[in-house]
Amino acid sequence: MQLLKHSLLVFLGSGVGGMVRLLLNNFITGFAGSGFPWGILTINVLGSTAIGLVAGWFAYRGDAAADMRLFLTTGILGGFTTFSAFSLDATLLYERGQPGLAALYVVASVVLSLLGLAAALWAVRLATP
Repeated sequence: MQLLKHSLLVFLGSGVGGMVRLLLNNFITGFAGSGFPWGILTINVLGSTAIGLVAGWFAYRGDAAADMRLFLTTGILGGFTTFSAFSLDATLLYERGQPGLAALYVVASVVLSLLGLAAALWAVRLATP
């Protein structure tokens, strides 16, 4: 029953976060143009800053219910940008005294993600007549 409750909290939060991402990205792109992805850059920075504030508050205050933590971090901020979760994981590795592992995580995440995307585009191009 707890898993169902947590799944619903993440589902609802992700919907809210995703909707805010769409609206903010459209607003910024309409204002700044589409020559550079200013909207997504802004969203990634805002999401990472927000998850830092939320995670810091929970870590130092510790007075938020687990459901609220899940709804805000995995749900809303995860729906807003998964970059925020990536940023938090990398920073936590660094703060735990594992800077080499943090650097490896950052480099591997970026390089492997870009290679995966490029490989997928290449495969689709080959499969498309």
